[in-house]
Parts: sequence; structure tokens; C-alpha cells
Amino acid sequence: MTPEYQPAGVREQLLNPVDRISEVLFGLIMAVTIIGSLSIASAGPLEASTLLAAALGCNVAWGMVDAVMYLLRTLIGRSHARTLARQVRAASPEAGRGVLAQALPEEVRPLLDTKQLEAMRQRLLALPPQHGMALGRTDFYAAIAIFWMVVLATFPVVLPIVWMDDATMALHTSRGITLVMLFLCGTAFARYAGHPHPMRIGLVMAALGTLLSLAVMALGG
Repeated sequence: MTPEYQPAGVREQLLNPVDRISEVLFGLIMAVTIIGSLSIASAGPLEASTLLAAALGCNVAWGMVDAVMYLLRTLIGRSHARTLARQVRAASPEAGRGVLAQALPEEVRPLLDTKQLEAMRQRLLALPPQHGMALGRTDFYAAIAIFWMVVLATFPVVLPIVWMDDATMALHTSRGITLVMLFLCGTAFARYAGHPHPMRIGLVMAALGTLLSLAVMALGG
């Protein structure tokens, strides 16, 4: 695969902010769900090692699945883009512009006129055709990063249970840490989106994460 040009000093991000925050959220919700489910199902307090093993094992498995799915999504997306490029090259100018227009997001499509679409088509024709595997080394690095983000999100939730002797207080502390982290993820989402009130989005995310955890526990997850 021909690497894309990058200006000197510019380093490509493995994952965009939404992906990074989302993976942390997934790990948090899975960990607190497993701990909550085991606490409810148990007649008495569980051993800290049991909760740690259950939460960590769940997130290791989820991290592996999510990393593989990321690679599959990337592979399918790039293969689709290559198919579109071949269609544009094989089509007439008018048909090629139509293929490009259909591939654009609906919000962007009305902003481009025929001349701009033709300029895009000409630039695509000037690029060398892509051959070989659609995945590169950076994609596998990103998949590894996804795995570790999901796994590492387990520890803020389970460490109070490991360190604190009072099981009830440990569970309350764990849930409190989860709420704080959900709030911070929500504010990070809002800042990335340019929302004028990130604190409100943080509160909404904390409430939504709590509801999702309760729903998963109620469904036996």
C-alpha cells in the first residue's frame, strides 16, 4: 500500500478522540456491570480476587473482540474506497462525478458544484491505483491501542475493591470513580464536538452510563 504523504513533523494519530473516549467508556461500563452483577448474584461479599478476575477477564475478551472488529471495519472501509476509485476510473466523466457525489456525506454533497466534483475526479485519476493489503502497520498499532484502553479502563473500577477491606465501602467507591470517569468522558466528547456546555453533557453521560449498566445487569449481562 502506498503511504499517504504527511508534512514533516506531523504525526498521524492512531485513533481519533471519539474512538479513544468510546473505548474507555466501553471498558468502564463492562467492568462496573460485571462487578454489579456478581455482587447482586452473590449471597455475601465476594473475594476481591474473584471480582478482579471476573472484571479483568471480561474486558480482556471484549478488548480482543473490539480490536478485531476495528481491523475488519477498517479493511472493509478501505476496500470499499478502492472499489469506488476503480468505478470512477472506468466510468465516463459524468458518471464518475456521480459516483463521487454519491460517496460524499449528505451534508457535503450540496456544497459542491460540477467543477469541484470534476476537480476531485481529476485528482483521483492522477493518483496511482492502490494494490496489496488494505491494512498497514499503523492499523495494527491502533487495534493494540484499543485492546489496552479497554483493559486499562478496568483498573480504576476494581482497585478500590482490591485495596479496601470494607466491601460495601469499596463498592460505593468503585461506583463513585466510575461516575466521575463517565462525567469526564462526557465533557471530553462535548469539547471535541464544540458543545457550549460540556458540564451538562458530562452529567448526561454519567446518567446514561449508569442506566446502561443497570439495563445490562437486569438483562443478565
